Amino acid sequence: MKFFVDTADVNDIRELNDLGLLDGVTTNPSLILKSGRKIADVTKEICDIVAGPVSAEVTATEYSEMMAQAKVLAKIADNICIKVPLTLDGLKACKAIRSDGRLVNVTLCFSANQALLAAKAGASFISPFVGRIDDMGIDGMELISEIRTIYDNYDFATEILVASVRTVNHVKQAALIGADVATIPAAVLKSLVKHPLTDKGLESFLADWAKTGQKIA
Repeated sequence: MKFFVDTADVNDIRELNDLGLLDGVTTNPSLILKSGRKIADVTKEICDIVAGPVSAEVTATEYSEMMAQAKVLAKIADNICIKVPLTLDGLKACKAIRSDGRLVNVTLCFSANQALLAAKAGASFISPFVGRIDDMGIDGMELISEIRTIYDNYDFATEILVASVRTVNHVKQAALIGADVATIPAAVLKSLVKHPLTDKGLESFLADWAKTGQKIA
């Protein structure tokens, strides 16, 4: 499974990229707001750090304006992936942008039917928001399973990009279902390595090694 980080913080992105764990980045207007920087500047810096897709989101809601914004965003870097909302205008824009050879991430997906439409429109990625579905008292991972089944039934090339990830269990469950990508907050992504038995085992090994009085030169 590919790991994208869901942030516009270039320090977190650079750290994760240096670890060799990063396959891409997703941003949105809320994350850009948190960065306190201009969208073109922060997005260009992110694209310079990461070789994989960097999702940059349009803010328009009508087709013609989406297309105009997509052209501006596409000029930032070759690895820009245009993010559009899952609306009829967004799907129309997805089809048009994909015909130009640019990657498209269709976002704000909350149902299997929506995901089916995105695949029909040729989306590169579909972004179902599992955390927000969980907030409604519904298991968000059931949606991931439904989309996986539908896409496999018809051999759709659209990749399932699990979004609104809140916990390490979201990541594990997405991987078990067979999602293609998870876009994960930096803190959650780094938490994947943690386990108390790993810490305990390492502490024991280091204590025993110290008793030997040896060094690895």
